[in-house]
Amino acid sequence: MEVIILDTEREVAREAADLVAGLVRRTPTAVLGVATGSSPQGIYRELARRVAAGDLSFARARAFALDEYVGLPREHAESYHSVIARDVVAPLGFDADLVRVPDGLDPDTDASTDRYERAIAEAGGVDLQILGIGTNGHIGFNEPTSSLASRTRIKTLAPQTRRDNARFFSSPADVPAHCITQGLGTILEARQLVLVAQGASKASAIAHAVEGPLSSMWPGSLLQLHPHATVIVDEAAASELQLGEYYRYAYANKPA
Repeated sequence: MEVIILDTEREVAREAADLVAGLVRRTPTAVLGVATGSSPQGIYRELARRVAAGDLSFARARAFALDEYVGLPREHAESYHSVIARDVVAPLGFDADLVRVPDGLDPDTDASTDRYERAIAEAGGVDLQILGIGTNGHIGFNEPTSSLASRTRIKTLAPQTRRDNARFFSSPADVPAHCITQGLGTILEARQLVLVAQGASKASAIAHAVEGPLSSMWPGSLLQLHPHATVIVDEAAASELQLGEYYRYAYANKPA
């Protein structure tokens, strides 16, 4: 795992965007895993700036979203179909037909989640998965105690996650109680993982994910199992890391 500590949120976004842009320039048909929430928004803004400048194109790239609320109409402003369309597809110039989001409305959840897993496999797997992390350590919507081998499935959201996401809704009660999420085992199959986090509220989750024991209580710790995982954080999110100075030193002396 590579841990990169930078001064500001903007630098975090730029560093992560460099990784995504480098992949898409090398492989225009790359398959990306896209996350929602606050953490990756800076990445998408930075990538959109490069697209607008003519320096980058996602026209041939494919994308799979991590998750979707169950029961929320697709046209709802906070459904992840809407969020991905608004924040990723349109500003980055994706072909909408090449972007998939889990189906939170299909009553046959098992069938729809199986189809999602097959679609990822048929696309050749995810080349680079963008991740954020919740204050309780969840990635995707894999809450604490999720199986490290889990696949795309329905999950019940933790009360803390619903409270955290209430900022996008009128109240916590309006946040759906259930979701469809890629599993930890699914996420682990991506060829590269890039997790970003900003702010002191994420410091404990980052410390457990990077330096704590591998544990289903902190789902983000699964990144320790991945051969190509990069964690990019600002100083506030890095504030509880015990080896912060080493990570800074290693990044400053990174071999060519």
